[in-house]
Amino acid sequence: MPAPLSSPTDPPGYVPPASAGDTGWSGARAAWRGRAASAAVWYLRLMAVLNLLAVASVPFREEVREHRASEYFTPYLATAGLVAVPLSLFLAVAMRRRKRAAWVFNILLAGPLFVLYVLLMTQEAYRQHAFNWFSTALTGVFVLALVVGRGEFRARSGAWHRGLAAVLLLAGLAVAGLVGTLLVSATATEPGASFTDRFSYALLRVVTLGPLSGTSVTVHAPRWVDVVINVLATVLFLLLLYACFRAPRGRELLTAEDERRLRDLLDRYGERDSLGYFALRRDKAVIWSPSGKAAIAYRVVGGVTLASGDPLGDPEAWPGAIEQWLREAREYAWVPAVVGASEEAGTIYTRHGLDALELGDEAIVDRGAFTLEGRAMRGVRQARHRVRRAGYTVRVRRHEEIPQEEMAALLDRADHWRDSETERGFSMALGRLGDPADGRCVMVECHDGEGELRALLSFVPWGRHGLSLDLMRRDRDADNGLIEFMVVELLQRADEVDVDRVSLNFAMFRSVFERGARIGAGPVLRLWRSVLTFFSQWWQIESLYRANAKYRPVWEPRYLLFEKTSELPRIGLASARAEGFVAAPSLPSLFGRRHRQPPGRPPAGPSGAAPTRDARARPVGP
Repeated sequence: MPAPLSSPTDPPGYVPPASAGDTGWSGARAAWRGRAASAAVWYLRLMAVLNLLAVASVPFREEVREHRASEYFTPYLATAGLVAVPLSLFLAVAMRRRKRAAWVFNILLAGPLFVLYVLLMTQEAYRQHAFNWFSTALTGVFVLALVVGRGEFRARSGAWHRGLAAVLLLAGLAVAGLVGTLLVSATATEPGASFTDRFSYALLRVVTLGPLSGTSVTVHAPRWVDVVINVLATVLFLLLLYACFRAPRGRELLTAEDERRLRDLLDRYGERDSLGYFALRRDKAVIWSPSGKAAIAYRVVGGVTLASGDPLGDPEAWPGAIEQWLREAREYAWVPAVVGASEEAGTIYTRHGLDALELGDEAIVDRGAFTLEGRAMRGVRQARHRVRRAGYTVRVRRHEEIPQEEMAALLDRADHWRDSETERGFSMALGRLGDPADGRCVMVECHDGEGELRALLSFVPWGRHGLSLDLMRRDRDADNGLIEFMVVELLQRADEVDVDRVSLNFAMFRSVFERGARIGAGPVLRLWRSVLTFFSQWWQIESLYRANAKYRPVWEPRYLLFEKTSELPRIGLASARAEGFVAAPSLPSLFGRRHRQPPGRPPAGPSGAAPTRDARARPVGP
């Protein structure tokens, strides 16, 4: 009986134990495949370090030069050039993520090179040098590791990458060769060399910075020209490697059928998670459990498959959806991560190999327990009285109750008050105020004494009797305390929209601010609190906590789920990009290309304009 295969949800390198009836051969073979794949990765890392030392260290570079001249040769990828450094690093990263394209790239280069070395070693002139034996053996070990570990490299890349890579390779060689030839022609110390010699010299400098002893090229150029050519080639190689080995982006949009099925799940299980409705963002994709009773909404950002909140649907079907999501991540070498999961979902995710980090707390106000009485509510109470005396009033109603003309006016004011052109929000923002499909959302409008709209809040449904804050906009010239006034009015008039609980803003690292301010807090906690307070000058970390704490809410912890600690910086950057705090330049954005409109969707809001996006989403990352 063959040994059980490792599950797609197991950590990389995990080898399942052999079954009772197994002879152990299959399990040992799987273990050797994993070790061989790891050995190939470490070889590439070593070559990156050695090439960097060869570029930075003159004695080391001379040593490499000696072994590349005449009848000497060096191991695979040992070139003493800058190009080999990013090439080795990119290949090591791609191989560590088990990219099939990286394996093919290496085997096509290293395989023929090893055969060439073997043929050269049949000649006496090459056999007499011990270093050649070492180079042949080391290259052969790398090729053997590739062959043995072949089955480990299954992660796919997009098919279009191959064509782009071929174009970049040809264009890169042409650009580097022509620019290098022009530089050599203008600075060569011994004029008279033919164009072929100058071009050959430039192409050799694309590969190495070492002296070109033993070659037929007789061109001599200043050292800075060599460096410029090699650096230019390095940049071009970075573009080439990015095209070859970047992770596919995945689907960007929900289909109309996906959205319909998600709404069915929300009707049945929407009470479980206050963030569930945000799964309906149309720039997310969705993956379903085999039974169709659960789903995970996610977006692929920078090679990270970023899910948000809990899986939707029946908790008993959550493991099936998680397994499908992780299987897809393994297939395309995406880094799996979850932002804003509850403790219940986090527990299930950890059973599938992910680790958990407490990200912060969600503020939930229970309408039945809320009161303005007591010293703790003095600030909110005074703010409410002050705004009411100034003549402000609040109106609460469902979106479906708002006439199209009024909704169009609300959208116009909301856009006018937006303080940034950057679209923000992913895990806790819907991103389409006024869409006809979201009629159960609740709008809270605040007007001054003259009837002028001064602020608005929009909430998405949380099951049948809950709301979760989606959007918050206000006129900056209005009186202070408007938001407190609106939240209190919503809670006290919740019967108008049949609401029992309201989820407000998310407070990152809430426990640090709370515990760090207590008597007896340790030095590490106080230092961590001081660091967060410092960065709150720009990212509103502490102010969000203070704004939420004034309502005396119930704090529900939310977690970040990840697979490897080393991937946290990449996950953090992907989360910041998804939330809109970091904008990555891209060709589509430069040329104004937009997302495709999914089939079967309303193309516009009630006013006929495109649905308005929220620029003040609740931040869940730095």
